[in-house]
Amino acid sequence: MYTMDLSEHSIDDLQRFVGQNDENLHIIEKAYDVSFFLRASTLKWEEDANTQEIQDVVNACFDCIDVQKKLESQDVHYLISLAKHHQLSHFHPSQRKAIGQTKTGKIIYPKTLGQARFCNALYHNDIIFATGVAGTGKTYLAVVYAVSQLKREKIKRIILTRPAVEAGESLGFLPGDMKEKVDPYLRPLYDALYEMFGQETVERYLEKQIIEIAPLAFMRGRTLNDAVVILDEAQNTTQSQMKMFLTRMGQHSQLIINGDVSQIDLIKKSDSGLRQACQILKGISGIAIVQLSKYDVVRHPLVQKIIERYEEIEK
Repeated sequence: MYTMDLSEHSIDDLQRFVGQNDENLHIIEKAYDVSFFLRASTLKWEEDANTQEIQDVVNACFDCIDVQKKLESQDVHYLISLAKHHQLSHFHPSQRKAIGQTKTGKIIYPKTLGQARFCNALYHNDIIFATGVAGTGKTYLAVVYAVSQLKREKIKRIILTRPAVEAGESLGFLPGDMKEKVDPYLRPLYDALYEMFGQETVERYLEKQIIEIAPLAFMRGRTLNDAVVILDEAQNTTQSQMKMFLTRMGQHSQLIINGDVSQIDLIKKSDSGLRQACQILKGISGIAIVQLSKYDVVRHPLVQKIIERYEEIEK
């Protein structure tokens, strides 16, 4: 029987670690097929080959509690995932800091460790790729970051773009002018902007082109200076489109490229520019590639379970 002394932690932190109805403990037990015995400030389990990894996960849980004063089930899942991929030592939750605030003054923090890694990458790189399933906060956090940079006068404008592909549908077949064609597909971006600025300010900034929203095709031939440029739904860019977009980068600019490679709507999925870029641009200083997982989903808890079931049938 292995014994882990937790006496250095307060009763409140022990309760946060255990979770409501012992939920956090059960997650670790299930992941490692062990049974915990928690008495006072001592945690025991049958020692096996995973004992050191379990101990590392438990310690990381308390590191999270020290920083964020809470421990959610999503955090525990993510810590376990990092441990199983031998990446736990490369991340510390102290990297988690506020990324911005809404019009009403609400402070925006990353809600999971994966989101914290994404936000940390935004502050330390000029080009950031964020891949992951829907609901992991890629678009929202990118917009919050861009707005915070604009408010601090680090940049002069925000440019939001996306490829004109949606489930095989071409924009040319849709009614209305270009703005009417594109706006429905950019709704998540608008929603985030309204929350940060308010609709009236957003519309004024759009008129002054401090905020610009356009299809990816409109980026060709331009050089984008003094801006945060967000490319959303990047899994639907072709390889030539992605190269074109990346080479638009100008002085004092930052590119944020978001997408979900499991939701490619191109006829040939292998043509995805996002998939290719993440493969060939690894290891370049100034370029970060962040993979968000199902454990970073911050929508309704059922969304995570739905994703897991679909992953099972797709294997």
